[in-house]
Amino acid sequence: MTEFSTDRAAARPQARSEALIAAAIAFSIGAFMVFGVGFAHSDALHNAAHDTRHTLAFPCH
Repeated sequence: MTEFSTDRAAARPQARSEALIAAAIAFSIGAFMVFGVGFAHSDALHNAAHDTRHTLAFPCH
């Protein structure tokens, strides 16, 4: 006889929504780092983002 647990099935939608929220936050932070800081007028912020892009082999110019 097979027994099914409803607790495991009920937890799946919540885990998926938490993963989507985490992915959206990570994407937002990454986009801000590439675009917001990369095009900043402050030389210190721009140079930090520029050096990070070169370290990650991201073409920036």
